[in-house]
Amino acid sequence: MSKTRILTGITTSGTPHLGNYVGAIRPALASAQAADVENFYFLADFHALVKCGDPARVQRSTLEIAATWLACGLDVEKNWFYRQSDIPEIPELTWLLTCVAGKGLLNRAHAYKAAVDRNRAEGEDDDAGVNAGLFMYPVLMAADILIFNANKVPVGRDQIQHIEMARDFGQRFNHLYGEHFVLPEVVIDDNVATLPGLDGRKMSKSYDNTIPLFAPRNELKKLIAGILTDSRAPGERKDTEGSALFQLYQAFASKEETAAFAQAFADGIGWGDAKHKLFERIDAEVAPLREKYEALMAKPAEIEAVLRDGAARLRATHATPTLVRLRSAVGLRDLSTVAVDGDKTEAKKDADALPAFKQYRDADGKFYFKLVQGERVLLQSVGFDSPRDAGQRVAAIKQGEVGDDASDFLLGEGVTSAEVNAALAAFVAAALEGEGGKA
Repeated sequence: MSKTRILTGITTSGTPHLGNYVGAIRPALASAQAADVENFYFLADFHALVKCGDPARVQRSTLEIAATWLACGLDVEKNWFYRQSDIPEIPELTWLLTCVAGKGLLNRAHAYKAAVDRNRAEGEDDDAGVNAGLFMYPVLMAADILIFNANKVPVGRDQIQHIEMARDFGQRFNHLYGEHFVLPEVVIDDNVATLPGLDGRKMSKSYDNTIPLFAPRNELKKLIAGILTDSRAPGERKDTEGSALFQLYQAFASKEETAAFAQAFADGIGWGDAKHKLFERIDAEVAPLREKYEALMAKPAEIEAVLRDGAARLRATHATPTLVRLRSAVGLRDLSTVAVDGDKTEAKKDADALPAFKQYRDADGKFYFKLVQGERVLLQSVGFDSPRDAGQRVAAIKQGEVGDDASDFLLGEGVTSAEVNAALAAFVAAALEGEGGKA
C-alpha cells in the first residue's frame, strides 16, 4: 500500500511566531507519527522574495525556521526536509506549468485581485506596484506540490484557492501530455486554531502583531502583558468569546485547563492575573524547545548541512527523475532519438519486436533491470542491493501498469508511460500464448 504524501511549507520572510507553531508546525509534526504517511516539509524561500526585498532578513528567517522545525522534534531521517531553492527542478516545473496555466485564472487569484482593488480605490493603474512574482505566485506554489505528487496539502482557508489552481494546472498538463500528476487535495483542520495577535487580529507578520515563538522568557512575559483587553475591572465577569487572551490559552491548554480558565473568566479574574496564567502555560510548553532552538541557532553550518543533504536525497529519488519524464513528455528530448529516413527500418524492427526484461549486475555491484523492445530501452531501473529486490520489482511491474510517480526506475529517452503500458500488455499477451516475452 502506497503512503499518502503530505506537503507543508512556511515562507521565510520573518521570525517564527506562536501562530506558525500552533497552526502549522505542531499539527504537521503530529501527522508525521502516522505510519502510512510520507511527509515533505520545506522552507519556501523563493516565495519570500515576492514580498521581502531584504536579503539579510530572508537568510535569517530561513535559519530561524529551519532551527524551529528541528527544535520542535522533526526527524529528518524519517521525513523529507529541504529548502525550496535547493531543488532547481521546482522553478523548471514552474515554467512548464506556466505554459499551460490560464491567465484568466491567474487574474482571479485573491492576492492579485486585492492588489488591483487597492489600486483602483486609490485611482492608480490596476497593476501599479504589482510585480510578476505576485501574479505568478500560484504557479510556483503548484510546482511545489506537483513536483512530488503530494496527495494532501494542509493550508489555512485563505490558501484553498491556491490548491484548487494547482489541481487545475495539473489537470491541464495531464490532458495535454498524459497522466503525470496526482491532483492534490486541500486539508483544512477546523480543530487547529488561527491565533489572534497582540491587537486581536490574526497573528501575522503583515500586521506586526506577532509573539515570537522562542522569545526569551522575560520578553515573552512582556509581550503577553501587552495583549489588548477591554476595561472590565477585577471581579467583573469577562467574556471568553472574542477574547484574544482566552483563544491563546486554549491553543496551549488541555480541555480541563481550558474549562477552568473559562470559569475564572466567569468569576471575574483580573486581566493581569489572566495574562500571568497565559504566560506560565505557554512558557511551560515552549521553554524546553527554546533551549534546543538556541543551541541550534549557534550552529548554522550544521543546519545548512541538514538542508543540503535533504535536498540532495530528494532530488536523486524524486525531483530529477520526475523532470526527466516531464521534459520528455513536452518534447524537450535528445535529438539523437529522432528517426531519420535511414533509421526507419530499424525503428520498425524495434516496434515489431517483443518487449523483454533484462536483469544484470553492474560494475558498482548493484543489480539492475531494464525493459527493452528491440534496441530501444523503455525502462531503466535504479540499482538494487540484491537480485531478489530487483526481481520482485520486475514481478510487480508485470502485474500492473507503470505509473509516473515511481522513483526506482526512469522511462527511456523519448518514451511515455503509455508506450510502456502498451509494451507490458504485449509482453503479458505473448507470455499467455507461449510465444516468448519472458524476462
